[in-house]
Amino acid sequence: MRGAAMRLNKAVRGFVVVVLSVSVVLGQYGWGVTYTSTPICAVKGSTVEIRCTYTYPSRQYNPYRVVRTFWLTKESNNEVVDLKTDPEYSGRVQYQCENNDCTLRITDLRESDSAEYKFRFITNDPRGKYTGVPGVTLTVTDLKCKSSCPLPDNLSYIWYKNEQIITGQTSNSYTDYWDPTNRISCAVRGYENSRSPSVEIRCTFRYPSTIDGTNTKVDKTFWFISVRNNEPVDLTTEAEYSGRVHYQCKNNDCTLRISDLRESDSAEYKFRFITYNKKGKYSGVPGVPLTVTDAPKLPSVSVSPSAEIVEGSSVTLTCSSDANPAASYTWYKEDVINPLSYQNQHVFSSILPSDSGKYYCTADNNLGQKRSESRTIDVKYPPRLPSVSVSPSAEIVEGSSVTLTCSSDANPAANYTWYKDNKVLSAGQQNVYHFIAIKLENSGNYSCKSENQYGQKNSTSLSIDVQYPPKLPSVSVSPSAEIVEGSSVTLTCSSDANPAANYTWYKEDEDSPKTSGHNFTISNIRPEHSGSYYCVAHNNRGTHNVTLQLTVREGTFFISLTHLLIRCHKPLYIIMCPKFNRFLNSLFFQSPPSHSEEDEELNYASVRFSTNQTDPIYYNIRSAGSRRQKVKEEDEHVEYAAVNFSSAPR
Repeated sequence: MRGAAMRLNKAVRGFVVVVLSVSVVLGQYGWGVTYTSTPICAVKGSTVEIRCTYTYPSRQYNPYRVVRTFWLTKESNNEVVDLKTDPEYSGRVQYQCENNDCTLRITDLRESDSAEYKFRFITNDPRGKYTGVPGVTLTVTDLKCKSSCPLPDNLSYIWYKNEQIITGQTSNSYTDYWDPTNRISCAVRGYENSRSPSVEIRCTFRYPSTIDGTNTKVDKTFWFISVRNNEPVDLTTEAEYSGRVHYQCKNNDCTLRISDLRESDSAEYKFRFITYNKKGKYSGVPGVPLTVTDAPKLPSVSVSPSAEIVEGSSVTLTCSSDANPAASYTWYKEDVINPLSYQNQHVFSSILPSDSGKYYCTADNNLGQKRSESRTIDVKYPPRLPSVSVSPSAEIVEGSSVTLTCSSDANPAANYTWYKDNKVLSAGQQNVYHFIAIKLENSGNYSCKSENQYGQKNSTSLSIDVQYPPKLPSVSVSPSAEIVEGSSVTLTCSSDANPAANYTWYKEDEDSPKTSGHNFTISNIRPEHSGSYYCVAHNNRGTHNVTLQLTVREGTFFISLTHLLIRCHKPLYIIMCPKFNRFLNSLFFQSPPSHSEEDEELNYASVRFSTNQTDPIYYNIRSAGSRRQKVKEEDEHVEYAAVNFSSAPR
């Protein structure tokens, strides 16, 4: 019996690599060759090693001594041809023998290398020569990507070496150099996840032509791994292999094909044949050990604690994957190039908000690598110190649209409360406070509070100063009484404005301003100062003006006659006492009774007038009595009097 065994990577799809098999001993009378691999299927471009051990009998006298060992595939003129001398193998064949253990190594395999390879040794005795027959059958083929299902033409294929895509390989044949230490697999492009493996185990068997004088013929062949009631159990009857096992036998060459390999398929597979007369039963023992290994399964990620994750707490991520051999793990955070750690657990001793994100792990062994799905970590935390901003950020003008925004980083999102001058304006989820058309009364200090279930924070205040053009100015006149010629008058203009208004005074029909400032003072006012005056209040937001009418009355003489000594009939002052009395009487009161001639010659009069228009006009005139005074002759031409006139409002 010849057998073949392999270690199969579940990522390899339906093709055979270098395999080890049960030993096959060929020989008699102490002469023999044991091949450790037969047959072998190898890939074009790869390297193969065929091993054997040999034995020969010992002799007490003149013992055998091996003088030559070599490998061969051909005979020429009844002579075997050393493989090293075959030009087709030039530079590609190496022998290595040590302690009766010999290895043939062929590199850069070609399809023409498919042949039966035999080992031959020659001793110092001309009769001591031996060739291990039959030899090891080597089949060299292209590595092809095949499917058990019919596939359309012109498909594109993907080839993998150690789970990494091989660029430039898109056909269903692998043409690159192949090293048996590498893991090669393939898939149809677009179906990269459908790389289900299968394995083929082949053997050949032989039996005597007759048993107990009866011609023998094989009745049944099958493969088995278990024995029940001392009888091997046909693999096709095993429930766990249902639909996955196929036999093919031709010319004593039998193949077992197992598809959709599983790790549980790891076992020792044996071939058994039974003849018709039931006398011929044979099982190839030992069988072919098959070990099915697997790349890691899709890893799963768990998070502890499973409840909400709060800033400052301890959090552990755990990566788990079923793999044989056991997987090693690597942790990553999406959008971060470098790995985080290389254990199956990644621990945050005091997690931060910046640790929020998507995390995944990879599980890998020497058969492959798998990546987990991403797991989102959302770290909760209380609001950070909020800040208040205003838009537009320039000066705020009455009537404009203004928006206040409260900004505070928080998770979950904060609720907001707005304050003006420490009084609540509104509360809710909105972090903006909007004025469609801001008013003067909206000026003030604004602040906000942000809060969630983990805490709260208050902002500092932001002052809102609403600017506006001057309102209608008001004017006043001082003194507020009737304006009389010669007096001093002050006009005052006032207007509510932000920024504060500037003032300019104008008189109608005059181009140049009279003055600037709140007040406009006119000293020694005269009738020509009468007219319309207007005040213009202005700032960078606008102007407003107001007009007033100023009327100046001509002055009236208010007379205080303290002493009036008049010598009548004198030419210097043509004011006769009787006439002056009659003048006063005509103005203020009826004339007093007439006096004698003597009395009219000299009168003393005292008249007092009030300067306050509200006081009644009163007078006090008293007679000074008749006085006669002699005057010298030279004095008779002098008239003297004391008169005091003053102008004041009537």
